Amino acid sequence: MIESPLLPHTQGYIDGEWCTGSGKTITVTNPANAEELARIDGMSERETLAAIHAAEGALAHRASRDQRRQWLLRIAEVLQANREEVGRILTLEHGKPWKEAQGEVDYAAGFFRYCGEHIDELAPRTLDGHPKNATWTVHYRPAGVVALSTPWNFPIGMIAKKLSSALAADCACIIKPSSKTPLTMIALFTLLQRELDLPRGKVNLVIGPAGAITDTLMEHPAVRVLSFTGSTEVGRELIGKAAPGIKRLTLELGGNAPFIVFDDADLDAATDHLIGNKFRGGGQTCVCANRVFVHRDVAETFANRVAERVRSLTVGDGMAEGTDIGPLIDENGVAKVRRHIDDAVAKGATKVVEQDVSHLPGTFSPPTVLLDVPTEAVCNVEETFGPLVPMVTFGDEEEVIAAANDTEFGLAAYLFTADHDRGQRVIERLHFAHATLNTGTGPTPEAPFGGMKQSGYGREGGIEGLFEFVEVQTVPVAD
Repeated sequence: MIESPLLPHTQGYIDGEWCTGSGKTITVTNPANAEELARIDGMSERETLAAIHAAEGALAHRASRDQRRQWLLRIAEVLQANREEVGRILTLEHGKPWKEAQGEVDYAAGFFRYCGEHIDELAPRTLDGHPKNATWTVHYRPAGVVALSTPWNFPIGMIAKKLSSALAADCACIIKPSSKTPLTMIALFTLLQRELDLPRGKVNLVIGPAGAITDTLMEHPAVRVLSFTGSTEVGRELIGKAAPGIKRLTLELGGNAPFIVFDDADLDAATDHLIGNKFRGGGQTCVCANRVFVHRDVAETFANRVAERVRSLTVGDGMAEGTDIGPLIDENGVAKVRRHIDDAVAKGATKVVEQDVSHLPGTFSPPTVLLDVPTEAVCNVEETFGPLVPMVTFGDEEEVIAAANDTEFGLAAYLFTADHDRGQRVIERLHFAHATLNTGTGPTPEAPFGGMKQSGYGREGGIEGLFEFVEVQTVPVAD
Protein backbone atom coordinates (compact mmCIF):
# COMPACT_ATOMS: atom_id res chain seq x y z
CA MET A 1 0.00 0.00 0.00
CA ILE A 2 1.17 3.51 -0.74
CA GLU A 3 2.52 5.70 2.05
CA SER A 4 2.82 9.44 1.62
CA PRO A 5 2.58 12.58 3.78
CA LEU A 6 0.17 13.86 1.13
CA LEU A 7 -2.16 10.89 1.57
CA PRO A 8 -3.18 10.88 5.25
CA HIS A 9 -6.65 10.12 3.89
CA THR A 10 -7.66 8.09 0.87
CA GLN A 11 -11.19 9.44 0.68
CA GLY A 12 -13.35 12.00 -1.02
CA TYR A 13 -13.67 15.56 0.25
CA ILE A 14 -17.01 17.34 0.68
CA ASP A 15 -17.82 20.61 2.41
CA GLY A 16 -14.36 20.94 3.90
CA GLU A 17 -14.28 17.41 5.34
CA TRP A 18 -12.80 14.07 4.31
CA CYS A 19 -15.56 11.54 3.96
CA THR A 20 -16.14 7.93 3.02
CA GLY A 21 -18.40 6.78 0.24
CA SER A 22 -21.39 4.48 0.19
CA GLY A 23 -20.50 2.74 -3.05
CA LYS A 24 -18.28 -0.13 -4.09
CA THR A 25 -14.63 -0.18 -3.09
CA ILE A 26 -12.18 1.13 -5.69
CA THR A 27 -8.80 -0.60 -5.80
CA VAL A 28 -5.92 1.49 -7.17
CA THR A 29 -2.96 -0.48 -8.52
CA ASN A 30 0.49 0.27 -9.88
CA PRO A 31 0.45 -0.66 -13.60
CA ALA A 32 4.19 -1.35 -13.53
CA ASN A 33 3.81 -4.37 -11.24
CA ALA A 34 0.09 -4.78 -10.38
CA GLU A 35 0.78 -4.03 -6.71
CA GLU A 36 -2.14 -2.60 -4.75
CA LEU A 37 -1.67 1.04 -3.79
CA ALA A 38 -4.93 1.89 -2.03
CA ARG A 39 -8.55 1.02 -1.50
CA ILE A 40 -11.08 3.82 -1.61
CA ASP A 41 -14.76 3.71 -0.71
CA GLY A 42 -16.46 4.76 -3.93
CA MET A 43 -19.07 7.49 -3.94
CA SER A 44 -22.40 7.63 -5.69
CA GLU A 45 -25.58 9.70 -5.90
CA ARG A 46 -25.83 10.44 -2.17
CA GLU A 47 -22.35 11.94 -1.89
CA THR A 48 -22.72 13.80 -5.18
CA LEU A 49 -25.89 15.49 -3.93
CA ALA A 50 -24.07 16.43 -0.72
CA ALA A 51 -21.24 17.95 -2.78
CA ILE A 52 -23.72 19.94 -4.87
CA HIS A 53 -25.40 21.25 -1.71
CA ALA A 54 -22.02 22.23 -0.25
CA ALA A 55 -21.03 23.98 -3.46
CA GLU A 56 -24.31 25.91 -3.53
CA GLY A 57 -23.56 27.13 -0.01
CA ALA A 58 -20.08 28.25 -0.97
CA LEU A 59 -21.46 30.47 -3.73
CA ALA A 60 -22.88 32.77 -1.05
CA HIS A 61 -19.33 33.71 -0.06
CA ARG A 62 -18.03 35.78 -2.94
CA ALA A 63 -14.30 36.35 -3.16
CA SER A 64 -12.65 39.48 -4.52
CA ARG A 65 -10.36 39.26 -7.51
CA ASP A 66 -7.41 39.92 -5.23
CA GLN A 67 -8.40 37.03 -2.98
CA ARG A 68 -8.80 34.71 -5.97
CA ARG A 69 -5.46 35.87 -7.34
CA GLN A 70 -3.81 34.98 -4.03
CA TRP A 71 -5.41 31.52 -4.04
CA LEU A 72 -4.26 30.77 -7.57
CA LEU A 73 -0.70 31.96 -7.07
CA ARG A 74 -0.48 30.08 -3.78
CA ILE A 75 -1.62 26.83 -5.41
CA ALA A 76 1.11 27.27 -8.01
CA GLU A 77 3.71 27.78 -5.25
CA VAL A 78 2.50 24.79 -3.24
CA LEU A 79 2.52 22.47 -6.24
CA GLN A 80 6.06 23.47 -7.15
CA ALA A 81 7.20 22.99 -3.56
CA ASN A 82 5.74 19.46 -3.55
CA ARG A 83 6.56 18.49 -7.13
CA GLU A 84 8.65 15.47 -6.22
CA GLU A 85 6.10 13.85 -3.93
CA VAL A 86 3.08 14.69 -6.09
CA GLY A 87 5.05 13.37 -9.04
CA ARG A 88 5.90 10.16 -7.16
CA ILE A 89 2.24 9.50 -6.37
CA LEU A 90 1.35 10.21 -9.98
CA THR A 91 4.01 7.80 -11.25
CA LEU A 92 2.93 5.01 -8.93
CA GLU A 93 -0.72 5.10 -10.03
CA HIS A 94 -0.24 6.08 -13.69
CA GLY A 95 3.13 4.58 -14.63
CA LYS A 96 4.84 7.47 -16.44
CA PRO A 97 8.48 8.13 -15.53
CA TRP A 98 8.99 10.12 -12.32
CA LYS A 99 10.88 12.89 -14.10
CA GLU A 100 8.03 13.23 -16.59
CA ALA A 101 5.49 13.23 -13.75
CA GLN A 102 7.32 16.08 -12.04
CA GLY A 103 7.20 17.94 -15.35
CA GLU A 104 3.43 17.46 -15.33
CA VAL A 105 3.28 19.02 -11.86
CA ASP A 106 5.20 22.03 -13.21
CA TYR A 107 2.79 22.19 -16.15
CA ALA A 108 -0.16 22.14 -13.74
CA ALA A 109 1.33 24.90 -11.62
CA GLY A 110 1.65 26.99 -14.77
CA PHE A 111 -2.13 27.11 -15.25
CA PHE A 112 -2.75 28.36 -11.73
CA ARG A 113 0.03 30.91 -12.08
CA TYR A 114 -1.22 32.13 -15.46
CA CYS A 115 -4.80 32.55 -14.25
CA GLY A 116 -3.62 34.36 -11.15
CA GLU A 117 -1.46 36.74 -13.15
CA HIS A 118 -4.20 37.45 -15.72
CA ILE A 119 -7.31 37.43 -13.55
CA ASP A 120 -7.85 41.15 -14.16
CA GLU A 121 -9.13 40.13 -17.61
CA LEU A 122 -12.31 39.29 -15.68
CA ALA A 123 -12.64 42.80 -14.25
CA PRO A 124 -15.81 44.71 -15.20
CA ARG A 125 -15.44 46.92 -18.24
CA THR A 126 -17.38 50.03 -19.15
CA LEU A 127 -18.31 50.64 -22.77
CA ASP A 128 -17.11 53.74 -24.54
CA GLY A 129 -19.73 56.41 -25.05
CA HIS A 130 -23.23 56.44 -23.63
CA PRO A 131 -25.51 54.37 -25.88
CA LYS A 132 -29.19 55.08 -25.23
CA ASN A 133 -28.28 57.69 -22.62
CA ALA A 134 -26.84 55.17 -20.19
CA THR A 135 -23.51 54.01 -18.85
CA TRP A 136 -23.02 50.37 -19.79
CA THR A 137 -20.87 48.03 -17.71
CA VAL A 138 -20.12 44.42 -18.58
CA HIS A 139 -19.59 42.09 -15.61
CA TYR A 140 -18.20 38.56 -15.58
CA ARG A 141 -20.12 36.68 -12.90
CA PRO A 142 -19.39 33.13 -11.70
CA ALA A 143 -21.44 30.63 -13.66
CA GLY A 144 -22.40 28.85 -10.43
CA VAL A 145 -21.69 25.28 -9.41
CA VAL A 146 -19.39 23.66 -11.96
CA ALA A 147 -18.47 20.01 -12.46
CA LEU A 148 -14.94 19.14 -13.53
CA SER A 149 -14.41 15.61 -14.86
CA THR A 150 -10.85 14.52 -15.62
CA PRO A 151 -9.24 11.47 -17.26
CA TRP A 152 -6.46 9.22 -15.99
CA ASN A 153 -3.72 10.16 -18.46
CA PHE A 154 -2.83 13.53 -16.87
CA PRO A 155 -3.94 13.20 -13.23
CA ILE A 156 -2.72 16.67 -12.17
CA GLY A 157 -2.38 18.48 -15.51
CA MET A 158 -6.00 18.08 -16.58
CA ILE A 159 -7.54 19.28 -13.33
CA ALA A 160 -5.20 22.28 -13.30
CA LYS A 161 -6.57 23.44 -16.66
CA LYS A 162 -10.11 23.37 -15.34
CA LEU A 163 -9.81 24.28 -11.67
CA SER A 164 -7.59 27.30 -12.30
CA SER A 165 -10.18 28.95 -14.55
CA ALA A 166 -13.09 27.91 -12.33
CA LEU A 167 -11.50 29.45 -9.23
CA ALA A 168 -10.56 32.56 -11.21
CA ALA A 169 -14.26 32.93 -12.04
CA ASP A 170 -15.18 32.40 -8.35
CA CYS A 171 -17.19 29.26 -9.06
CA ALA A 172 -17.78 26.44 -6.60
CA CYS A 173 -16.44 23.15 -7.92
CA ILE A 174 -17.20 19.46 -7.82
CA ILE A 175 -14.30 17.41 -9.14
CA LYS A 176 -14.63 13.83 -10.35
CA PRO A 177 -11.29 12.19 -11.18
CA SER A 178 -10.79 8.91 -12.98
CA SER A 179 -11.11 5.93 -10.65
CA LYS A 180 -7.86 4.64 -12.15
CA THR A 181 -5.79 7.58 -10.86
CA PRO A 182 -7.55 9.25 -7.91
CA LEU A 183 -4.57 9.44 -5.55
CA THR A 184 -2.91 12.40 -7.25
CA MET A 185 -6.16 14.33 -6.89
CA ILE A 186 -6.41 13.39 -3.21
CA ALA A 187 -2.86 14.69 -2.75
CA LEU A 188 -3.90 17.98 -4.35
CA PHE A 189 -6.85 18.27 -1.97
CA THR A 190 -4.57 17.59 0.97
CA LEU A 191 -2.46 20.56 -0.12
CA LEU A 192 -5.54 22.75 -0.68
CA GLN A 193 -6.79 21.95 2.82
CA ARG A 194 -3.42 22.56 4.47
CA GLU A 195 -2.20 25.59 2.59
CA LEU A 196 -5.24 27.65 1.52
CA ASP A 197 -8.16 29.34 3.22
CA LEU A 198 -10.81 28.29 0.72
CA PRO A 199 -14.41 28.54 1.99
CA ARG A 200 -16.09 25.27 2.91
CA GLY A 201 -17.68 23.74 -0.14
CA LYS A 202 -15.61 25.77 -2.60
CA VAL A 203 -13.89 22.61 -3.85
CA ASN A 204 -15.33 19.12 -3.46
CA LEU A 205 -13.90 15.76 -4.50
CA VAL A 206 -16.24 12.94 -5.47
CA ILE A 207 -14.55 9.62 -6.31
CA GLY A 208 -16.44 6.76 -7.89
CA PRO A 209 -17.88 5.23 -11.07
CA ALA A 210 -18.94 7.73 -13.69
CA GLY A 211 -22.54 6.61 -14.19
CA ALA A 212 -24.40 7.65 -11.04
CA ILE A 213 -22.11 10.59 -10.28
CA THR A 214 -22.30 12.08 -13.76
CA ASP A 215 -26.04 11.53 -14.07
CA THR A 216 -26.62 13.29 -10.76
CA LEU A 217 -24.47 16.22 -11.81
CA MET A 218 -26.20 16.51 -15.18
CA GLU A 219 -29.70 16.30 -13.73
CA HIS A 220 -29.29 18.79 -10.88
CA PRO A 221 -30.32 22.35 -11.84
CA ALA A 222 -27.64 23.96 -9.64
CA VAL A 223 -24.84 22.55 -11.81
CA ARG A 224 -24.51 25.01 -14.67
CA VAL A 225 -21.27 24.00 -16.41
CA LEU A 226 -19.57 20.67 -16.97
CA SER A 227 -15.97 20.55 -18.17
CA PHE A 228 -15.04 17.08 -19.42
CA THR A 229 -11.92 15.57 -20.96
CA GLY A 230 -12.30 12.09 -22.38
CA SER A 231 -13.60 10.10 -25.30
CA THR A 232 -15.80 11.44 -28.08
CA GLU A 233 -18.32 8.67 -27.36
CA VAL A 234 -18.84 9.90 -23.80
CA GLY A 235 -18.85 13.50 -25.02
CA ARG A 236 -21.79 12.75 -27.30
CA GLU A 237 -23.70 11.26 -24.37
CA LEU A 238 -23.00 14.33 -22.24
CA ILE A 239 -24.29 16.65 -24.94
CA GLY A 240 -27.61 14.81 -24.86
CA LYS A 241 -27.77 14.82 -21.07
CA ALA A 242 -27.00 18.55 -20.94
CA ALA A 243 -29.88 19.49 -23.22
CA PRO A 244 -32.81 19.31 -20.75
CA GLY A 245 -31.10 21.65 -18.28
CA ILE A 246 -29.51 23.85 -20.98
CA LYS A 247 -26.16 23.28 -19.31
CA ARG A 248 -22.93 24.58 -20.80
CA LEU A 249 -20.23 22.13 -21.72
CA THR A 250 -16.50 22.41 -22.28
CA LEU A 251 -15.40 19.25 -24.05
CA GLU A 252 -11.90 18.10 -24.95
CA LEU A 253 -12.47 14.80 -26.71
CA GLY A 254 -10.59 12.29 -28.85
CA GLY A 255 -7.72 12.94 -31.22
CA ASN A 256 -6.11 11.39 -34.27
CA ALA A 257 -3.14 13.69 -34.79
CA PRO A 258 -1.26 13.72 -38.11
CA PHE A 259 2.50 14.29 -37.99
CA ILE A 260 3.59 15.39 -41.49
CA VAL A 261 7.20 15.30 -42.68
CA PHE A 262 7.96 16.81 -46.10
CA ASP A 263 11.01 15.86 -48.13
CA ASP A 264 12.79 19.15 -47.36
CA ALA A 265 12.31 18.85 -43.58
CA ASP A 266 15.18 18.77 -41.11
CA LEU A 267 14.94 15.03 -40.44
CA ASP A 268 17.03 15.14 -37.27
CA ALA A 269 14.78 17.81 -35.78
CA ALA A 270 11.65 16.00 -36.93
CA THR A 271 12.95 12.80 -35.32
CA ASP A 272 13.66 14.55 -32.03
CA HIS A 273 10.22 16.11 -31.93
CA LEU A 274 8.45 12.91 -32.92
CA ILE A 275 10.15 10.92 -30.16
CA GLY A 276 9.28 13.57 -27.57
CA ASN A 277 5.74 13.96 -28.85
CA LYS A 278 4.83 10.32 -29.42
CA PHE A 279 6.24 8.64 -26.33
CA ARG A 280 5.21 11.15 -23.67
CA GLY A 281 3.00 9.27 -21.25
CA GLY A 282 3.74 6.09 -23.19
CA GLY A 283 1.78 7.49 -26.13
CA GLN A 284 -1.36 7.80 -23.97
CA THR A 285 -2.19 11.40 -24.84
CA CYS A 286 -4.87 12.92 -27.05
CA VAL A 287 -2.35 15.19 -28.75
CA CYS A 288 0.43 12.72 -29.53
CA ALA A 289 1.14 11.79 -33.15
CA ASN A 290 -1.22 9.00 -34.15
CA ARG A 291 -0.59 8.99 -37.91
CA VAL A 292 2.89 9.82 -39.25
CA PHE A 293 2.85 10.94 -42.89
CA VAL A 294 6.32 10.97 -44.49
CA HIS A 295 7.19 12.02 -48.04
CA ARG A 296 8.12 8.92 -50.02
CA ASP A 297 11.55 10.33 -50.99
CA VAL A 298 12.67 10.41 -47.35
CA ALA A 299 10.42 7.78 -45.79
CA GLU A 300 12.99 5.01 -45.44
CA THR A 301 15.68 7.36 -44.14
CA PHE A 302 13.33 8.92 -41.62
CA ALA A 303 11.98 5.54 -40.48
CA ASN A 304 15.49 4.28 -39.83
CA ARG A 305 16.41 7.38 -37.83
CA VAL A 306 13.28 7.05 -35.72
CA ALA A 307 13.86 3.32 -35.28
CA GLU A 308 17.41 3.94 -34.06
CA ARG A 309 16.09 6.27 -31.39
CA VAL A 310 13.30 3.88 -30.42
CA ARG A 311 15.80 1.04 -29.91
CA SER A 312 17.63 3.19 -27.38
CA LEU A 313 14.54 3.93 -25.26
CA THR A 314 14.45 2.26 -21.87
CA VAL A 315 11.09 0.71 -20.99
CA GLY A 316 10.38 -0.07 -17.34
CA ASP A 317 9.05 1.00 -13.98
CA GLY A 318 8.55 4.76 -13.93
CA MET A 319 10.31 5.02 -10.56
CA ALA A 320 13.46 3.34 -11.87
CA GLU A 321 16.42 5.50 -12.81
CA GLY A 322 16.75 6.04 -16.55
CA THR A 323 13.28 4.86 -17.56
CA ASP A 324 12.02 6.58 -20.71
CA ILE A 325 8.66 4.82 -21.11
CA GLY A 326 6.50 3.31 -18.41
CA PRO A 327 3.61 0.86 -18.64
CA LEU A 328 0.21 1.48 -20.17
CA ILE A 329 -2.65 2.09 -17.78
CA ASP A 330 -4.15 -1.42 -18.05
CA GLU A 331 -4.39 -4.62 -20.07
CA ASN A 332 -7.09 -3.18 -22.30
CA GLY A 333 -4.64 -0.53 -23.47
CA VAL A 334 -2.01 -3.16 -24.21
CA ALA A 335 -4.49 -5.27 -26.16
CA LYS A 336 -5.58 -2.31 -28.28
CA VAL A 337 -2.03 -1.45 -29.31
CA ARG A 338 -1.35 -5.10 -30.17
CA ARG A 339 -4.51 -5.21 -32.28
CA HIS A 340 -3.38 -2.09 -34.18
CA ILE A 341 0.11 -3.50 -34.82
CA ASP A 342 -1.16 -6.88 -35.99
CA ASP A 343 -3.80 -5.32 -38.24
CA ALA A 344 -1.31 -2.99 -39.95
CA VAL A 345 1.22 -5.78 -40.55
CA ALA A 346 -1.49 -8.08 -41.88
CA LYS A 347 -2.44 -5.35 -44.36
CA GLY A 348 1.10 -4.91 -45.66
CA ALA A 349 3.01 -2.67 -43.25
CA THR A 350 6.68 -3.40 -42.59
CA LYS A 351 7.86 -3.73 -39.00
CA VAL A 352 11.03 -1.62 -38.70
CA VAL A 353 11.51 -2.15 -34.97
CA GLU A 354 9.57 -3.62 -32.08
CA GLN A 355 11.16 -3.76 -28.65
CA ASP A 356 10.89 -6.90 -26.55
CA VAL A 357 9.05 -6.16 -23.28
CA SER A 358 8.03 -9.73 -22.49
CA HIS A 359 10.34 -9.83 -19.44
CA LEU A 360 8.53 -6.95 -17.73
CA PRO A 361 5.83 -7.83 -15.17
CA GLY A 362 3.31 -5.01 -15.67
CA THR A 363 1.10 -3.73 -18.47
CA PHE A 364 3.87 -2.84 -20.88
CA SER A 365 3.51 -2.36 -24.62
CA PRO A 366 6.54 -2.51 -26.96
CA PRO A 367 7.66 0.73 -28.63
CA THR A 368 7.14 -0.08 -32.32
CA VAL A 369 7.82 1.59 -35.68
CA LEU A 370 5.95 0.49 -38.82
CA LEU A 371 6.59 1.67 -42.39
CA ASP A 372 4.28 1.65 -45.43
CA VAL A 373 1.16 1.44 -43.30
CA PRO A 374 -1.88 1.38 -45.60
CA THR A 375 -4.49 4.09 -45.16
CA GLU A 376 -7.17 1.49 -44.38
CA ALA A 377 -5.26 0.18 -41.35
CA VAL A 378 -7.18 0.48 -38.09
CA CYS A 379 -4.43 2.60 -36.51
CA ASN A 380 -5.17 5.32 -39.07
CA VAL A 381 -8.81 5.41 -38.03
CA GLU A 382 -8.75 4.81 -34.29
CA GLU A 383 -6.72 6.61 -31.65
CA THR A 384 -4.08 4.08 -30.61
CA PHE A 385 -3.13 5.52 -27.19
CA GLY A 386 0.15 3.66 -27.02
CA PRO A 387 3.80 3.59 -28.20
CA LEU A 388 3.15 2.77 -31.86
CA VAL A 389 4.60 4.89 -34.69
CA PRO A 390 2.76 3.99 -37.93
CA MET A 391 4.30 5.68 -40.99
CA VAL A 392 2.28 6.36 -44.13
CA THR A 393 4.04 7.63 -47.27
CA PHE A 394 2.74 10.44 -49.49
CA GLY A 395 3.76 12.23 -52.67
CA ASP A 396 2.48 15.81 -52.65
CA GLU A 397 0.68 18.51 -50.70
CA GLU A 398 -2.82 17.79 -51.91
CA GLU A 399 -2.51 14.11 -51.10
CA VAL A 400 -1.27 14.61 -47.55
CA ILE A 401 -3.74 17.40 -46.74
CA ALA A 402 -6.61 15.16 -47.80
CA ALA A 403 -5.23 12.21 -45.82
CA ALA A 404 -4.56 14.26 -42.70
CA ASN A 405 -8.07 15.73 -42.72
CA ASP A 406 -9.68 12.33 -43.33
CA THR A 407 -10.79 11.89 -39.73
CA GLU A 408 -13.69 12.97 -37.56
CA PHE A 409 -11.24 14.41 -35.06
CA GLY A 410 -9.59 17.83 -35.08
CA LEU A 411 -7.46 18.26 -31.99
CA ALA A 412 -3.76 18.46 -32.94
CA ALA A 413 -1.55 18.33 -36.04
CA TYR A 414 2.19 18.69 -36.63
CA LEU A 415 3.99 19.78 -39.79
CA PHE A 416 7.70 19.76 -40.68
CA THR A 417 9.11 21.52 -43.73
CA ALA A 418 11.95 23.94 -44.53
CA ASP A 419 9.57 25.97 -46.71
CA HIS A 420 7.86 28.39 -44.33
CA ASP A 421 5.35 29.52 -46.95
CA ARG A 422 4.33 25.95 -47.66
CA GLY A 423 4.04 25.30 -43.95
CA GLN A 424 1.64 28.17 -43.45
CA ARG A 425 -0.27 27.25 -46.61
CA VAL A 426 -0.79 23.66 -45.51
CA ILE A 427 -1.63 24.51 -41.90
CA GLU A 428 -4.36 26.88 -43.06
CA ARG A 429 -6.05 23.91 -44.70
CA LEU A 430 -5.65 21.48 -41.81
CA HIS A 431 -8.81 21.14 -39.73
CA PHE A 432 -7.10 20.92 -36.34
CA ALA A 433 -7.23 23.47 -33.56
CA HIS A 434 -3.63 22.98 -32.41
CA ALA A 435 -1.46 23.00 -35.55
CA THR A 436 2.31 23.39 -35.21
CA LEU A 437 5.11 24.16 -37.65
CA ASN A 438 8.51 22.51 -37.10
CA THR A 439 7.76 21.65 -33.49
CA GLY A 440 6.01 18.78 -31.80
CA THR A 441 5.00 20.76 -28.75
CA GLY A 442 1.66 20.28 -27.06
CA PRO A 443 -0.40 22.85 -25.15
CA THR A 444 0.92 25.54 -22.82
CA PRO A 445 -0.92 27.48 -20.08
CA GLU A 446 -0.41 30.75 -21.96
CA ALA A 447 -2.35 29.69 -25.09
CA PRO A 448 -5.91 28.48 -25.67
CA PHE A 449 -6.31 24.77 -26.37
CA GLY A 450 -9.27 22.70 -27.51
CA GLY A 451 -10.69 20.87 -30.47
CA MET A 452 -12.46 21.21 -33.78
CA LYS A 453 -15.00 18.81 -35.27
CA GLN A 454 -15.65 15.85 -32.99
CA SER A 455 -12.70 16.65 -30.77
CA GLY A 456 -14.99 18.96 -28.82
CA TYR A 457 -15.48 22.65 -28.14
CA GLY A 458 -14.51 25.25 -25.59
CA ARG A 459 -10.98 26.26 -24.68
CA GLU A 460 -8.61 25.71 -21.76
CA GLY A 461 -5.59 27.92 -21.18
CA GLY A 462 -4.83 31.42 -22.40
CA ILE A 463 -7.10 34.41 -21.99
CA GLU A 464 -9.86 32.49 -23.74
CA GLY A 465 -9.84 29.77 -21.08
CA LEU A 466 -10.52 32.33 -18.34
CA PHE A 467 -14.00 32.92 -19.73
CA GLU A 468 -15.25 29.30 -19.76
CA PHE A 469 -16.79 29.49 -16.28
CA VAL A 470 -18.31 32.97 -16.25
CA GLU A 471 -21.71 34.37 -17.17
CA VAL A 472 -21.69 37.76 -18.85
CA GLN A 473 -24.04 40.27 -17.28
CA THR A 474 -24.58 43.64 -18.99
CA VAL A 475 -25.71 46.49 -16.73
CA PRO A 476 -26.87 49.79 -18.29
CA VAL A 477 -27.37 52.62 -15.78
CA ALA A 478 -29.34 55.69 -16.82
CA ASP A 479 -27.26 58.88 -16.98
